Amino acid sequence: MIRYIKQKRGLMLTGMLTAATMLATSCDKGFEDMNKNPNALTDPVLENLFTYNLVKTAGTGYENHRANLIYCGAMVQHFASLTTYWSGDKYLSNVEYYSAYFDTGYQNQVKEIEQIISVTKDNTALSNKYNVARIWRAYIYSRMTDLYGDIPYSEAGKGYLSNLYAPKYDKQADIYADLLKELEQAGGALDATKATYGTADAVYGGDVAKWKRFANSLMLRLGMRLTKVDANLAQTWVKKAIAGGVMQSNDDIAKINHQDTNDNNRNLDGNTLKTQEYDAANLKGKANSKLSKTFVDFLKNNNDPRLPYFATLWQGNADATQLATASAPAAQKGLPNGYDNTTIKNLITTWNDNSLAEYSEANLNYVASNAAPTLFQTYAEVELLLAEAALRGWGDGQAAAHYNKGVTAAMKMFSLYGATISDAAITAYLTAHPYNASTTNTQMEQIHTQYWAVNFLNSYEAYANWRRTGYPVLTPTNYPGNETGGVIPRRLKYPQSESSKNATNYNAVVAQQGADLFTTRMWWDKQ
Repeated sequence: MIRYIKQKRGLMLTGMLTAATMLATSCDKGFEDMNKNPNALTDPVLENLFTYNLVKTAGTGYENHRANLIYCGAMVQHFASLTTYWSGDKYLSNVEYYSAYFDTGYQNQVKEIEQIISVTKDNTALSNKYNVARIWRAYIYSRMTDLYGDIPYSEAGKGYLSNLYAPKYDKQADIYADLLKELEQAGGALDATKATYGTADAVYGGDVAKWKRFANSLMLRLGMRLTKVDANLAQTWVKKAIAGGVMQSNDDIAKINHQDTNDNNRNLDGNTLKTQEYDAANLKGKANSKLSKTFVDFLKNNNDPRLPYFATLWQGNADATQLATASAPAAQKGLPNGYDNTTIKNLITTWNDNSLAEYSEANLNYVASNAAPTLFQTYAEVELLLAEAALRGWGDGQAAAHYNKGVTAAMKMFSLYGATISDAAITAYLTAHPYNASTTNTQMEQIHTQYWAVNFLNSYEAYANWRRTGYPVLTPTNYPGNETGGVIPRRLKYPQSESSKNATNYNAVVAQQGADLFTTRMWWDKQ
């Protein structure tokens, strides 16, 4: 998708230099320029590199499958599976899978964004490109630290730039302080009169006003992440974000669009789920991933109009009538979490080889299609966080209004998937399930259960917000041999390779944060 050539240096001697020429200092003048390859690119093409970085952050398929779906998606009970390699479903330890985001993130996200920042930092003509890159860098590192806790940050991505190959692990408290500072400074420094990435900006097309709203919206998200560990600091940053101006509509959603016809730009979550379903002609509904009973029951029991676009039974080569039947709400059935092909028979005595086909899968024609956009942050999320801010006394006091806007936006944004949920259906849903202000806990549960539903297929965020709020209330599983004693993990473990190739810093972070276990809580998740 993008190629850039690192500067190559070398002496290209002609071999016919006389002794006098070699000794004469006057001949040194211009020697360096003469020995540069005029066809080599000494700097990356920023536009290409930025597009590449955005697309890689959307996912390579490798780490998305393992971190987003198999671990986070199953731990928050969006997904369920009877296979043991779906490790998050059963809290099992799979080093290849829990390492995937760490390894791929540093290789394919951090490296490029750090290079962009190094090239643009001191060039005032490139200030917008620099500051947009700072905002995106904050997004990249926020997801990384929310998965692992303390991570390499201040020294990360410096291998090519500074020959630093064993970076230290920074404390999450320090990382968050810097991320929030970066968002405030970078968002505030954007200037509509200066050059942007233009069409190379696959998120906002060079619209600096939208980048500023995204910076403040991400600030809102990260500020709220601090409520358990430092409510006063959280309040400070939430108020700053609101005052700075957050997303105003679904037009502000931070996303990348995909095309089913483009092998280099498919939605790789959707592509992974599709491959699981169709990888054998006789599979017939026996895909390894199913939707969780927790998720389907929430949608089904509340007559949620999103259900037929989230869920479907196996479709195969069905015609239009069969497709409609497969996605009919009444037909949907979620698979319980924490079982395998043997233990499920202890729960469902009528289980047989064809039973798995009765359970819902992600709808490959809508939310999980190859052409579905990757959503990094949505307006619906922002409104739900504003509802929480209002509930806490940090906003405008209109918690119910923000909640209603959040639910409405969450349903309206299904137009991104080629679906239409009518105003009448949304009104009916809100009428049947009005905002309940009876207690603070009730309001928090309503807000963040909706937040969990909004973030289907962005399970990174659903998992982070669940750890912060405890909502929705999830019943843990206790599969034999699990790593946590039957509690939902609080983080992913570091790659085992870090204990050897970066041993000094790995040992330091274990002493600093706590044992490298799924159950070790990170800084903002302290009880």
